[in-house]
Amino acid sequence: MEFGALIKFYRTQRGLTQGELAKGICSVPHLSKIENNSKEANEETIALLLERLNISMEEVEANEEQIKLLLREFSNNINFYLKDEVEQTYQKLKQIEHLIPFSHYIHIWELYKYRYLLFKGLLDEAGSQKELLHKQRKNFSQHEDYLFRYYNAVWLMWKGQYKNADEILDSLHMENCFQTTDGEFLYHRALIKSLLEQSGHAIHFGKQALQIFMNEHNFLRVLHTLMLLGINYTHSNIYEEAEVCFRHLIRNAEIMKEEALLPQIFHNMGYLQRKMKNYKLALYYFGKSLALQPSRNHDYLVTLYVIGELHYSLNEMEKARKCFQDVYSLAKELGSKKFRLLADFYLLHMDSPEKGFKYLETKVIPFLEEANEHADDITHFYKMLADYYTRQGNAMDVVKYLNKITVQ
Repeated sequence: MEFGALIKFYRTQRGLTQGELAKGICSVPHLSKIENNSKEANEETIALLLERLNISMEEVEANEEQIKLLLREFSNNINFYLKDEVEQTYQKLKQIEHLIPFSHYIHIWELYKYRYLLFKGLLDEAGSQKELLHKQRKNFSQHEDYLFRYYNAVWLMWKGQYKNADEILDSLHMENCFQTTDGEFLYHRALIKSLLEQSGHAIHFGKQALQIFMNEHNFLRVLHTLMLLGINYTHSNIYEEAEVCFRHLIRNAEIMKEEALLPQIFHNMGYLQRKMKNYKLALYYFGKSLALQPSRNHDYLVTLYVIGELHYSLNEMEKARKCFQDVYSLAKELGSKKFRLLADFYLLHMDSPEKGFKYLETKVIPFLEEANEHADDITHFYKMLADYYTRQGNAMDVVKYLNKITVQ
């Protein structure tokens, strides 16, 4: 405990002067040095000062233990993704926040506040907390410095700076920090690798995280990791493993009543079935996803667009047209240029293939390339153009788009 700071806090709170508190116990200069932590006091002096402040040593020790236990509980609740419990423990800690600066846990508490803000998705506030912690970093223990760097990587990930985040986690791993065998750390490694479209690495770290979460009976994180693995198995064309993941997910999410996860699970299962060319089954899962989505937001737009593409693939042109008209309207409402362009392409193409492909080549492809869209998405359109120019007998443009596919 920082007894000097604690004594000063309670003396000021109780409206006592240094002379009133020190009388009969020690000199005022001695008390001043104790309060400023420039002199260590013996236990008897500390006990007498606390007694005059009506604080017992037992109470101080109890506060220290309570802070320790609440911080441990707080970390575990975040690890197990227990949102309600996280909030409850956070409020308990806020009630005794005035005591934490006098404990051994001042830096840990500030680091956990950073983690809490990331957990809540409050990135601007997390950024402010990051700057505050950076100023204190020279006083961090080795463990506290690890946490700071790790949480910085998570912050960078949510800010879209995947490469920088990946470099931090790689450095922590190379330094052989024992914490890098933690399930959360491995999950975030897998997630960042997935966002960098490094599916092989994402699967590697995801499988390690999954085993740890299963051993800990961390059921929600098991679901999150299965989702991550299913997506990356799909991108790696390991369809059987992907289907196993999604079927486990559907069953367990329904048993655990995790309704919020089901739309995403059904969407990803639909995407897998589409890659396997099971178009009717894909439509079934995308339809289930759309029906469960709570509002006409960006996720709704993505699912609706894919349903339109499937109707188009199945030559169900009236259904496709209706979908793309709805996509265009919603994209305009949400300010999504990408989906407005894509819907425009299909609507044009259904009326005039020649105009549609010209629009695809001059408007859609340049936008997707500049936005650095996912390889699978843009490759689909390269193939469409290569096939179109093959039918036109234009060998030069066929080679141009086949080369683009090769470098993806």
